Amino acid sequence: MKRQRINLDSDFKPSRGDSGESSSSTGAGVNPNTGTGYSQRYYELFRKRIQLPVWEYREKFMQMMDEQNIMVLVGETGSGKTTQIPQWCVEYCRKSKIKIGVACTQPRRVAAMSVAARVSEEMDVELGQEVGYSIRFEDCCSSRTLLKYCTDGMLLREAMSDPLLEAYSIIILDEAHERTLSTDLLMGVLKQVVAKRDDLKVIVMSATLDAGKFQNYFDNCPLMNVPGRTHPVEIFYTPEPERDYLEAAIRTMVQIHVCEDEGDVLIFLTGQEEIEEACKKIKREIDNLGSDVGEVKCIPLYSTLPPNLQQRIFEAAPPPKNGHIGRKVVVSTNIAETSLTIDGVVYVIDPGFSKQKVYNPRIRVESLLVSPISRASAQQRAGRAGRTKPGKCFRLYTEKAFKNDMLEQTYPEILRSNLSMIVLQLKKLGIHDLVHFDFMDPPAPETLMRALELLNYLGALDDEGEMTDVGAIMAEFPLDPQLSKMLISSCEYNCSNEILSVAAMLSVPQCFVRPNEQKKAADDAKQRFSHVDGDHLSLLNVYHAFKQNKDDPSWCYDNFINYRSLKSADNVRQQLSRIMDRFNLKRISTEFTSKDYYLNIRKALVCGYFMQVAHFERNGVYLTIKDNQIVYLHPSTVLEHKPEWVIYNEFVLTTKNYIRTVTEIRPDWLLKIAPSYYNLEYFPQCEAKRQLEFISNKLSRQNKI
Repeated sequence: MKRQRINLDSDFKPSRGDSGESSSSTGAGVNPNTGTGYSQRYYELFRKRIQLPVWEYREKFMQMMDEQNIMVLVGETGSGKTTQIPQWCVEYCRKSKIKIGVACTQPRRVAAMSVAARVSEEMDVELGQEVGYSIRFEDCCSSRTLLKYCTDGMLLREAMSDPLLEAYSIIILDEAHERTLSTDLLMGVLKQVVAKRDDLKVIVMSATLDAGKFQNYFDNCPLMNVPGRTHPVEIFYTPEPERDYLEAAIRTMVQIHVCEDEGDVLIFLTGQEEIEEACKKIKREIDNLGSDVGEVKCIPLYSTLPPNLQQRIFEAAPPPKNGHIGRKVVVSTNIAETSLTIDGVVYVIDPGFSKQKVYNPRIRVESLLVSPISRASAQQRAGRAGRTKPGKCFRLYTEKAFKNDMLEQTYPEILRSNLSMIVLQLKKLGIHDLVHFDFMDPPAPETLMRALELLNYLGALDDEGEMTDVGAIMAEFPLDPQLSKMLISSCEYNCSNEILSVAAMLSVPQCFVRPNEQKKAADDAKQRFSHVDGDHLSLLNVYHAFKQNKDDPSWCYDNFINYRSLKSADNVRQQLSRIMDRFNLKRISTEFTSKDYYLNIRKALVCGYFMQVAHFERNGVYLTIKDNQIVYLHPSTVLEHKPEWVIYNEFVLTTKNYIRTVTEIRPDWLLKIAPSYYNLEYFPQCEAKRQLEFISNKLSRQNKI
């Protein structure tokens, strides 16, 4: 490997002189949040807190809070800003005798949960009481909550019912540099709220030095800069591009374990399956080396992992064995790039890829694609190795690729996403002039038009672009608009109980497990749940079987079903049920013995997904309706035949254009359920159009009779 030395060090040395919080916050050893004495654990954590780089800036921060309503705070990853600043905000509210309500947004669910857990410990309170978190389908807060960590999407949802966000005195947008869809929208909304509320304070926190853009956006607000405590990091590049980055990452990890000094390893990969596979392979490789090397503890980290397993990343490395170093290896998505800081990491392996959402408005396809990261992301990843002592970063790409082929910054998500959910939220927030809404980076007009068109066809917006009654209810569901419409329409087809279950199953990670060494057994197990009409009904069968077996984890294991996914689906279903009850949407089922039981469910599916239909052509391929894209059924489908008409849930771009989660439908349903979309005058010439014209004429004749 070619090596280049870069210095991520700063000259900053934190002050160790602070011995404790101000007397106003600690009193005489009494916790102002609970009115009781502090525990021993509080003092242990407090000693660590005052050594964080951010601590030296506490007084300066409090002073700026007095003087400013909006500020940008740039702090290097690991400076302690995410855990300390929100606590100081609670203190500031108490000192200023204003209502204590602090929200700190995070782009990722994992970060919101794990940081809330850490801060509740630091404040010596119970998680879910004075400190809580709120993420999609999970609310861990109470009437006593003073400080809430939440995903930016959840704060947006709160703004729908509380447009001026009056529950909060201070709102912190953390990790703003990640520029998620919701962060960008939230910045625009907060800019309007601050203009109406002079008592609201907003802090925009970012881990990169691209602060100028945020300052300009918020009318040249002041900047506070907090250096991190980092050590030099040596960068290694590969002399040639790697053919298989996963194999290269595992090989590099084994080399580090055999040859390098002590220190934990952080490997960046792109998704859950890849991470789980890498953990198995690393364990196998290390086991093969036998007693010649120390023990390795391999820990996966991705957003859908349950909280108790996420916390394993903070465990200690295994002790030395037979004189050999024990090592902890965290294999993570880019969640560990800025959102979570893992102490003890000395070695970083960076293959240079992450999964990114990409939307093509021409063909209405949104896909998660494995894409090269930006140079800014690569620098963030490298910096993770220099937290506790000098570290090393192994980049599995060439120096030339880094300098010439990588973008400086990642494109904001708003420029590469389907905006239908965002448009619906803006309308619900009472923002009607979308073209002039103050986005930091305005999306392409075509993407906005596609979103308006979709919402109009779904009946969420009328022809003037105003929100309909159905649209107002759709906006209340934390789901894609198609799923919301499907759920609302299911009441008309007497199958809302079943569609609730299907919607919940579609909102959680894939439930079928297919281990490499047991593919045949897993496929046989999946076959037992398969429904002749397709994947949606197979998911319903899985959920029903899970409930009939009383949520038994061992039943899931025996049937190659992901227990965590099913428990999540159960939780999602309960939350969606509560929203349905709030709007008096009746929860009913067609009698199971009726021939219409499955027909009604499939019709309800069409109500949401009539724009995602494919027709099987005579030449043996599927064409998507209107866009005429050639697509193939995904190998994971349970369908053993190729139906003439199908709806699909996802368009997946890998080696081919695949459609995934597919169910057979009838073409006459399309004409009855979505007549405006299936106005055949505007259809391109194709076999599907000829078929639909024939059916349309037949229906017209029947109506005349």
